[in-house]
Amino acid sequence: MKKSTSLLLLLCFTLTVWSQSPEKMSYQAVVRDMNNNLLANQQVGMQISILQGSESGNLIYQETHLPTTNGNGLVSIEIGMGTVVSGDFSTIDWTLGSYLIQSEIDPTGGSNYSISGFSPVLSVPYALHANTFSGDMKNKSISNLADPIDDQDATSKIYVDKLKADIEILKERIYELELRSGLIVLEDIEGNKYETVKIGEQVWMAENLRTTTLNDGTPIPHVTDNTEWALSKSAAYCWYNNDENQYRDIYGALYNWYTVETEKLCPSGWHVPSEEEWSILVDFLGGNAAGGGKLKQTGLDYWQSPNYGASNSTGFTALPAGNRRSHGVFMDIGYRTSWYSTILITEEYARQYEVFWNGEHINKASSSLAIGLSIRCIMDQ
Repeated sequence: MKKSTSLLLLLCFTLTVWSQSPEKMSYQAVVRDMNNNLLANQQVGMQISILQGSESGNLIYQETHLPTTNGNGLVSIEIGMGTVVSGDFSTIDWTLGSYLIQSEIDPTGGSNYSISGFSPVLSVPYALHANTFSGDMKNKSISNLADPIDDQDATSKIYVDKLKADIEILKERIYELELRSGLIVLEDIEGNKYETVKIGEQVWMAENLRTTTLNDGTPIPHVTDNTEWALSKSAAYCWYNNDENQYRDIYGALYNWYTVETEKLCPSGWHVPSEEEWSILVDFLGGNAAGGGKLKQTGLDYWQSPNYGASNSTGFTALPAGNRRSHGVFMDIGYRTSWYSTILITEEYARQYEVFWNGEHINKASSSLAIGLSIRCIMDQ
């Protein structure tokens, strides 16, 4: 008997309505090991089965895939496009009751599927459903216009408009659910894409911010000169060592606190975390003493030795981005990463949080407003 407790599967559907009848459905799953750690950047074997009625129902269709998880343990496949084992996806009659999707996974990338998870197909794209319609309208009269029930019933524009509005609300709720589950990629105003991760009840970016434009379209001044950086009292950003090619994609940008003060730095629907929100994260991690290790990327590809206590068990993937001091000098790449909060402590200092190469703690500190630090955005509640 296959065990469903070896891995924790978080399943969701991304359903799309096509103009023509489709022969595939997008499907995503987050894969974790028995210690609740993400299986990141790893090829896994998957077998997808569509069952009718229940977990023990008739097998309607079956196929296999060999996807690779991303940095958050997410696999994305298209059901109907795998290697067919049995059945024909395009001929499934979605009108014949309920269906379940059974996903079986071999974390080694083979076909020895050691775990199994089930997810009901709660709804089917209209085009899939319509492809199986074979109703007969002969000699049947319309019996209900305001609230159609029978196959032959027509409907009013008011009913259709309400249905379209309900669909839009549902799409927004699905999008928010996927974001909160860390299953979709966030995009800022410039088109930069960011993976997200849910930690407790909070949803964070799993990468440092890279935008050079505020979310209202205003460009952020790019300051490279040390003296100009030191004297600036307005929003500014830079790349570590003024080297965009080497540091941008990995570590993101460094921003002074005046950029945070605009309240327009993060993508719409997201914001720079407050001190209270940072505290909620720290508490969820078990406190300051060991919480930093749960945020840090493992290994020595980016962090200097010993990268003490790093497990990245949250999927936060903190990298040692360094900082730009208030006099303009760049320091600490490989050794430290620091993030601003929105909170001013005094007229000259703001609250920051940081982790280090030689410890597993999270340090709660203060920063001059002119220091260039990294930014992690958090989703609005």
